[in-house]
Amino acid sequence: MKRNLFLFVALILAQTLSACGGGGAAPATSFPPVPAEYAGKTNPFGSEAATVGAVEDFNTYCESCHGAAGLGDGTAGQGLNPPPANLPQVAAQVGDDYLFWRISEGKLGAPMVSWAGVLSEEQIWQVVAYIRTLK
Repeated sequence: MKRNLFLFVALILAQTLSACGGGGAAPATSFPPVPAEYAGKTNPFGSEAATVGAVEDFNTYCESCHGAAGLGDGTAGQGLNPPPANLPQVAAQVGDDYLFWRISEGKLGAPMVSWAGVLSEEQIWQVVAYIRTLK
C-alpha cells in the first residue's frame, strides 16, 4: 500500500513539474556585434526617410522574402533556412547601424544577400527608416 501511495505521489509530482516547463516570454535573440566600419552610424535622414521611394524599394527588394509587413512570411522566403527575419522584431532590438550593415552586406551562411551594389547608401538608409515604421 505504501509503495502504491509513493508511486502515485511521484506521478503527480512529475506531471506538475512537466506542466511548468513551457510558456513565458521567448528569450531575446542575440545579435552579432556591428563591424567597426558600420558601428555607430546613424540614419542621416532621420525617421522622415520613409518616403514613397523607400516603400517601393522595400516592395521590390525585400517583400518577396520578408513579406509586406516584414514578418518574414514572404512567398520567396518560405522554405529558406534560416527563415527570413521578422523585421519589426529585429528593429526593436538593434540600432540603425545594425540594420544598415545587414542590408548592405547581407548575412554569411544565410540567404540574406548584400544590397550594397544594388541600392545606394541613401536608398538603404531610407529602407532602414521604413523598416522602423513596420509593426
